[in-house]
Amino acid sequence: MNFLGKATLQTKILSREELRQRVQGWRRAGERITLANGAFDLLHVGHVRYLHGAKAIGGRLVVAINSDESVQKLKGEGRPIMPAEERAEIVAALADVDAVVIFSELDVRAIIREIRPDIQAKGTDYTADSVPERDAMMECGGRVEIVGDAKHHSTSAIIRARLSPRKS
Repeated sequence: MNFLGKATLQTKILSREELRQRVQGWRRAGERITLANGAFDLLHVGHVRYLHGAKAIGGRLVVAINSDESVQKLKGEGRPIMPAEERAEIVAALADVDAVVIFSELDVRAIIREIRPDIQAKGTDYTADSVPERDAMMECGGRVEIVGDAKHHSTSAIIRARLSPRKS
C-alpha cells in the first residue's frame, strides 16, 4: 500500500474555510465533488470499501469526520477510541481521499450547504430514502448514492467482540 508523506497529509486535512476554497478551485477546473462522512473510529475494511466505492462514482472525494464531541453524542460513552485529528490523518492517508474536514455537528447538512457536493455517498446501512441529509442534498441540487459492501463490519461490533469474554 502506498502511504503519503506527512506534508502531503497536511494539505489534505482542511478547515471548513480551506475546504470551501479547495472545492471552488476544483469546480472551476470542471471537477465533480463527492462527499462521504462518518466517525471512522478504528478504521476497518468496511470503511475502506465505503470510501473506495465513494471515489469510484467519480470526482474529488471529500470526507467529513465527526468531531470527538459529536462521536460521543452519537455512539455513547467511551467513544471515540481515537481523537479526531488522528482519525483525520489516517483517512487522509488513503489514496482515494482528496480532502478531509472535521465537523462538530451531528450530521453533515451544514457542510452540504457550504460545499454543495454533486453526490453524497452513504454506506449500505442506509437506503437513498433513509439518508438523514437527503433533504439538504436535494435542496442543493445533488443526489445520494449508496456505496460499499454490505454492512458486515462496524467499529461497535469490533469493540463488543474484543470486550466480551472469550470462550475456550
